Amino acid sequence: SSRPRTAPTSPSAPRTSGSCTTREIPRSLSKFEIFSQILLAVSGYSFIFAERHKNTIMLHQFTVGNYRSFYERRTFSMLAQGISEGPEDNVVPDGKYKVLRTAAVYGANSSGKSNLVSAMRAMQWTILSSVRLNPSEKLRTYDPFLLNKSGRNEPTFFEVVFSTMGGVYRYGFTYDASSIVEEWLFQVLKTKEQFLFVRNSDGVGVNEDVFEEGIDKEKQTNPNRLFLSLCAQLGGKISSEVLGWFVNGLVVISGLNDWQYGDDTLDLFYRQDALVKPLMEFYDKLNLGFRDLVPRKEKSRFIQGPDVSSRVELYSVHNVYGKKGEVVGEERFYFQSRESNGTKKLFNLSGVLFLALQEGKTLVVDELDSVMHPLISQQLVMLFNSKEKNPNRSQLIFNTHDTHLLSARILRRDQIWFTEKNSCEVTDLYNMMDIVLPDGTKPRSDANYEKNYIAGRYGAIPYILNE
Repeated sequence: SSRPRTAPTSPSAPRTSGSCTTREIPRSLSKFEIFSQILLAVSGYSFIFAERHKNTIMLHQFTVGNYRSFYERRTFSMLAQGISEGPEDNVVPDGKYKVLRTAAVYGANSSGKSNLVSAMRAMQWTILSSVRLNPSEKLRTYDPFLLNKSGRNEPTFFEVVFSTMGGVYRYGFTYDASSIVEEWLFQVLKTKEQFLFVRNSDGVGVNEDVFEEGIDKEKQTNPNRLFLSLCAQLGGKISSEVLGWFVNGLVVISGLNDWQYGDDTLDLFYRQDALVKPLMEFYDKLNLGFRDLVPRKEKSRFIQGPDVSSRVELYSVHNVYGKKGEVVGEERFYFQSRESNGTKKLFNLSGVLFLALQEGKTLVVDELDSVMHPLISQQLVMLFNSKEKNPNRSQLIFNTHDTHLLSARILRRDQIWFTEKNSCEVTDLYNMMDIVLPDGTKPRSDANYEKNYIAGRYGAIPYILNE
């Protein structure tokens, strides 16, 4: 099938927007909050972000180019397209825009799904670590496409469009291993864009009428440092707001390394956080077998000695039944060793998921569904799509192999994305609404998405050679 393309807009050209159960005791901040505060502390930013606050920001678009398997620029969009189909709650108004709450990315193994997630993480890390770089230090996130002779010497391109309390911004930059090549920040107005600053080989051009915080800052900006981070460190209001989205608004995690996030969920239970009630209600709805989860502080099971610190262990409470099926008692299992891998993964990720729901974050998950039952993945997506369960407009972006979600009718066509490599191993990224079928039509809203995807009508499936 063929897919129409729109060439990406150049930076200077305006456009309209488009160990999960044991840990040292206890801490009040999650890994993400600690990570953010460490970066802020070592960088000396003059602004302070709340420990737990609700964001009023949403991701609109993310563009990547010359990063790993993404050689050509490709744009991932959370903007709803002009299609009339349910579920209606999947779309939320954001000023003059309509934005999607969730999006799924499908594709064969090694097609570039994880590289899309990695690109978002690389952009975030490049921004947050910029202020700490020494003038001669390399930009470690530079990871260009290596299977093209020219690609390995070309800059990487990152750009994001998102909304904040102050409006909609388009921010991006290009860079190589040693320097920032270009950088730009635009504010999206009602009918046009307004440039705040543009940086290129000629220097930094600042709109002095609206971006006063950038005046006379060029000489203080090292070649390997982002102009945005410098302005934010020096107390700039707009730059702090933009950079704040990368600190507080964007969370990128790996579903394959879910054990890294179990401490965050365990901490909620140990402190009896207000999120424990909705978490337990969610577990009960999924009928995971246990009727309660009990954290308990105790000495390490594996390390002995008087100086060994106490740790928190988690126990799952199960009913004990009589001959007639009546409940006659209870039994407590050590959660880490007795519960299934799928249940442990759900526990590990659920704290992050529910914190994102509470705080209005954009959560990006690599391999959300691995080792979990398809119906559980479906329930997680439905949480974020729900106006009632997700009143703070949190977003969930994830890659998956779970084709059941395609037939569950919980995703609109514009919420479904695909990655596919060409013969030169370059990743293409496209939306279901970009697809033009052999008969010249687009996929219908009443089509069997799962059947058609498995049959190869949408591409992005593995091609297995016959012997």
